[in-house]
Amino acid sequence: MQPVLANYTASITELKKSPTQLLKDAGDETVAILNHNVASAYLVPSSVYKKMMEVMDEYYLSKEVEERLKDNEKPIRVELDELLS
Repeated sequence: MQPVLANYTASITELKKSPTQLLKDAGDETVAILNHNVASAYLVPSSVYKKMMEVMDEYYLSKEVEERLKDNEKPIRVELDELLS
């Protein structure tokens, strides 16, 4: 059985009928859209999507830093102001 990764659920029929009301009822929560009682999509508020993108950006940046530190070169400490000038 597939887990539903949201506190709110709605059928595709409910989504078609009144998407605005669905968003209003869920507030800032993600809504799992069910098709035959199986999650087929997730309706994600823009604030949640923005946070997800920030988390993914940070994750990929940390992976890039880890990869670059593997070359055994000694890191050079710099201040942010030095980079901006």
